[in-house]
Amino acid sequence: MSEKPAAAKKKRKPRKKSKLKQYFHEGTQAAIEKFQAESSLEEKAKIYQTEILPAFEKLSENLIFIHRFTSLHSSYEDLKNDCVSFLYETLYKFDASRGTKAFSYFNVVAKNFLIIKSKQRTKFLKRNISIENPASFTQDETVSLHNQNTVPAQEERIIREEKRTVILEMIVKIEEIVKSENERSCIYAVRKLFENADDLEFLNKRAIFVYLREMSGLNPKQLTTTISSLKKKYNELRKLEEFDAFF
Repeated sequence: MSEKPAAAKKKRKPRKKSKLKQYFHEGTQAAIEKFQAESSLEEKAKIYQTEILPAFEKLSENLIFIHRFTSLHSSYEDLKNDCVSFLYETLYKFDASRGTKAFSYFNVVAKNFLIIKSKQRTKFLKRNISIENPASFTQDETVSLHNQNTVPAQEERIIREEKRTVILEMIVKIEEIVKSENERSCIYAVRKLFENADDLEFLNKRAIFVYLREMSGLNPKQLTTTISSLKKKYNELRKLEEFDAFF
């Protein structure tokens, strides 16, 4: 009997490189570490624009479309740009020495940012009522619209602005006296959050905590401990004569 020819082995098709590795790869991580170590602002800008920004843009774009974040937002470009800007703000927080891959870190940061933005948008849409047909308003909607259109008195606005200025001065003072790296990271995040509060539509304790965690790079336990320490310094400053009148 003639032997059957051995079945030809199927050639394995070469595995396609994932799209992830095409835009966020080891070179991207190296560029991020180089960016962190670079002292020249001009060189940092060059590294960011040529080696990091394209990866951040693609990462943001993929997350937006994969998780359908566009469904709640009127402008995809604005949402993507906001996400990329937030990633830039957290660039210096990435710590390669912890063994975390840059993609994993910034993927989580971007996704959390987009989730918070979407929650903000959802709450904003629920708050707004159509004013095209006032006759159809319920009593509660009429009161709500009236309250939203009420302009605060000039004196009230001035006091509010003065108090805001004083609080910002206190935050800056705390920045000057803190010593630990965790405190410096946290108070920096607090200041950035406070300065941009008007641009945020959705702020509750949970949202603030997530913002601070992502911007500071601290884990929940570290952040809770550090906030407690900063709160003590804040309360001490409130007792000073220059600040006492505002509280």
